[in-house]
Amino acid sequence: MSGALQARFYVVGGAVRDELLGLPAADRDWVVVGATPQQLLELGYRPVGKDFPVFLHPTTGEEVALARTERKVGAGYHGFIFHAAPEVTLEQDLARRDLTINAIARADDGTLVDPFGGQADLRAGVLRHVSGAFVEDPVRLLRLARLAARFAHFSIAPETLALLRHMVAAGEVDALVPERVWQELSRGLMTDHPARLFAVLRDCGALLRLLPALDRSWSPAREAALACCAEVGAALAVRWACLVQGAGDAAALRALGLGLRVSSDCLELVDVMVREQAAVQASATLDAAGLMGLFERCDALRRAARFDALLLACACSSAAAAGSSATLAADAQRARLPGLLQAAMGVDTALLAQQAVARQLQGPAIGLAIRQARIARIQAALQDAPAL
Repeated sequence: MSGALQARFYVVGGAVRDELLGLPAADRDWVVVGATPQQLLELGYRPVGKDFPVFLHPTTGEEVALARTERKVGAGYHGFIFHAAPEVTLEQDLARRDLTINAIARADDGTLVDPFGGQADLRAGVLRHVSGAFVEDPVRLLRLARLAARFAHFSIAPETLALLRHMVAAGEVDALVPERVWQELSRGLMTDHPARLFAVLRDCGALLRLLPALDRSWSPAREAALACCAEVGAALAVRWACLVQGAGDAAALRALGLGLRVSSDCLELVDVMVREQAAVQASATLDAAGLMGLFERCDALRRAARFDALLLACACSSAAAAGSSATLAADAQRARLPGLLQAAMGVDTALLAQQAVARQLQGPAIGLAIRQARIARIQAALQDAPAL
């Protein structure tokens, strides 16, 4: 990695942590000790960012940062000044990191540098802050909650939990911008234990400050719905829909999503779920025309994938709220409705349109003929399908 540069390069952070845990290593981040920006530029490293000296390796594209220290000078997570120079040691660089398990470095020869007991905490399964400077960056609170969801068997050191509560009381989390909150929440939602992320945020009081509607409406059913989502490997939009279900009406949930800058697929799925969940749950009682109306309101004929996501979100939400009997019913609807939708989509609309024109039908009359043909297909599929 170092080439002709007489400096010491180390892999740091998550890649080292995951290797020690026997997990697939994430993208590697490097720290270089004893180098200047000019020396890296002369070797072809490409600078990125303007807040601190980070470079991309000329061939691998991996991030290389100069060893640096930092000092808090303002509020929030932008209120830092950095000092990067050849005399900054690896231990000084590691001291500014968040958790002991993320403050381990590995040299080119495999030697581990672990000045803060990260390996011991990995073995014990403990999330512990490196120093009191942890409280200076509110993003660290979110990252710790996300890691708690990823490593659900890890405990949080009591002194670290106390720091989280101090950060909330001091108003540090109020400086977080919506995009950064969503970045960490979305990653945590995609873990195998997403509910733990919110358990940590609730425990330290951060959820009440960041998303009060979620905190006030929290219930075991919501935790169970998230667990269901994780068990079936649901997409982010499904997990988001199950997370916010019951936290407000349609307008409030849309405002919540817009405030966090969530993606459009998340916003749209919540809109449809709030409006149509009751109809999906009662779909076994609908006749062919009623089912066609459901498909039309959900735009399912054009957006079958989103309709399938809706069915999955409704299944997890209903199962969590009402128990195993609801699980069976929800699974039955998930198995039944897509087939009925496919029956409706099997209508040859081009041929029907030609036939309608030949009968001198125009405009809405052609659309009505196509709709009636789709209802007939659904009716035939209902007669062929086994009873629920």
